[in-house]
Amino acid sequence: MAEGRGLAVTLCSERFGSGTARGCRAAADGSLQWEAGAWRWWGLSGAFSVKLAGRDGGRGGTPGTASSPLSGLLAVFLPQGFPDSVSPDYLPYQLWDSVQAFASSLSGALATQAVLLGIGVGDAKASVSAATATWLVKDSTGMLGRIIFAWWKGSKLDCNAKQWRLFADILNDVAMFLEIMAPVLPICFTITVCTSNLAKCIVSVAGGATRAALTMHQARRNNMADVSAKDSSQETLVNLAGLLVSLLMLPLVSDCPSVSLGCFFFLTALHIYANYRAVRALVMETLNEGRLWLILKHFLQKGEVLSPTSANQMEPLWTDQVQVVLSQTAGPETVLRAATHGLVLGALQGDGPLPGELEELRNQMWAGPEKDSWAIVKETHQVLDKLFPKFLKGLQDAGWKTEKHQLEVDEWRATWPLSPEKKML
Repeated sequence: MAEGRGLAVTLCSERFGSGTARGCRAAADGSLQWEAGAWRWWGLSGAFSVKLAGRDGGRGGTPGTASSPLSGLLAVFLPQGFPDSVSPDYLPYQLWDSVQAFASSLSGALATQAVLLGIGVGDAKASVSAATATWLVKDSTGMLGRIIFAWWKGSKLDCNAKQWRLFADILNDVAMFLEIMAPVLPICFTITVCTSNLAKCIVSVAGGATRAALTMHQARRNNMADVSAKDSSQETLVNLAGLLVSLLMLPLVSDCPSVSLGCFFFLTALHIYANYRAVRALVMETLNEGRLWLILKHFLQKGEVLSPTSANQMEPLWTDQVQVVLSQTAGPETVLRAATHGLVLGALQGDGPLPGELEELRNQMWAGPEKDSWAIVKETHQVLDKLFPKFLKGLQDAGWKTEKHQLEVDEWRATWPLSPEKKML
């Protein structure tokens, strides 16, 4: 290579994740010189020189500058490949989730202090055996509650992860309030702390299950383990910060119950607000009943399909249910169509605008004598034969994942013989 060309020739370039690309040029002495800049593995940046084999025995180069502290910190607490390896809503959700975890940590410290005071810590007259018995009863009650709640609602937590996440955190606040109030009524102390621990165990089941569902949503490179591990690291850091603040806070409020209670109410309000903002920041691309109803209603009224971002912002945090009988061969698309059919039947009872054929059918229902309910089902099924393919294509074009869903479906299936007079649903 000519000496006069110096570093003019770019041989290749590299880029870490979505960072800025940097080039590799051939130096006059035959070495490779990396441009300063891009965020690399473990946050390495700056010049990095490597000698060409044969020039000086193949000596390797060394990093020219120290790694960026911020880049190293991000590598510790964020999934590899961030932000491309996670969903677009990852960062806002995690920020608000960290705020709620910090507030919950401080509230938990106040509640723990109250429980320890109630069982007699610091009281010379307190019985160790009585305190131990109270603690064992409290724990056993929570264990039974955990098993029963997992059996009762475990299969439904995926369908409405946002709602159950918000429910779990509100219930956690209620449980901590019971713990703070437990020492006020010593006669009911055992019952109060048992009820509180029962609620906390329900929170553990609901919170853990919904966290797993959200991890599946956030992981975009088959990296659920990495996303989950980094979420645990973030939570540990937040709890550590909460622990340090609690060590400073508790001595200041322990001698004044009114101040302690005021701090608890403030932290609870912050906790609930941060949780609300966290679930509102989520943009789920799969359909559950609430999102499907919003999209279908908008489609029937305006002929357009809402995007995942718009639908998630309007999604109700508490829903109603539509029940549909499914056949044994029903797949994801059939389930989606069946749910759409049920929601269309519900729309016929409302007063919003509908497409021509459905509007005509609703007018017949309201104007004339009562129609046979199965006749209405049959007619809406015929309308859906034309309407659903357009609706399904609109969902796919808007970015919804129709190959899977989060509609609540159990294991019951029906089998019925085909009849020439009736079309099967």
